[in-house]
Amino acid sequence: MRRFAVIGLGRFGQKLAVALAMSRAEVIAIDKDRELVELLRDQVTHAVRLDSTDEEALKAQDIADVDVAVVGIGQGTGQGFESAVLTVVNLRQMGVKQIYARAESLIAGEVFSKVGATEVIYPEIEAAQRWAYKLIAPQISEKIDFAPGYSLARIMAPPSFDGKTVMDLQLRQKYNVNLVLVKRGERRKSKKTDKEPIINIPTANTVIYQDDILMVAGSDADLAQLPQE
Repeated sequence: MRRFAVIGLGRFGQKLAVALAMSRAEVIAIDKDRELVELLRDQVTHAVRLDSTDEEALKAQDIADVDVAVVGIGQGTGQGFESAVLTVVNLRQMGVKQIYARAESLIAGEVFSKVGATEVIYPEIEAAQRWAYKLIAPQISEKIDFAPGYSLARIMAPPSFDGKTVMDLQLRQKYNVNLVLVKRGERRKSKKTDKEPIINIPTANTVIYQDDILMVAGSDADLAQLPQE
């Protein structure tokens, strides 16, 4: 079982700690605020009140032995940012191999990286980017990023695709995206003429029907150009 330390129990830290615990991970939740610690006491493995800028206090809780530490201390004030930076420094000096730091700005993220964070989390920026893409490309119900600017996306075949073959659609030529997999929609799965609900190697002659689920890969810009109707 992997061990996580979540330091800073604001909205981000609380939700992260509970989500990790629900995934059956061992979670140590840490904050200076007694009320926040008490709030999570029954939802995580261990909740403790301490000052994470105190390296000895962290060592006393065996934080050096965790697999991953996440610093989510709020940075609304200068003191909060300083506490987060000192906490990252302490974790690095203690030998924690994976240290994730929540940053509220790109500049803060640069500082965290320079003092030892192995990865920086930008919740507000990432959420804004996801919503912007969702508003621009509502036809994409799910997207998995596998490289900067490139994704594997899940879309429902629009009415304009109904009854056309992969060759007819020319997804690669028209939209510069690749069709990876087809999952038949509920209406087609109920028809006895369809032998397989999943087509994991679509061919040029594969027929696409409205409401089929298509997994397509390409750049985010090209995926956003796929038709909605």
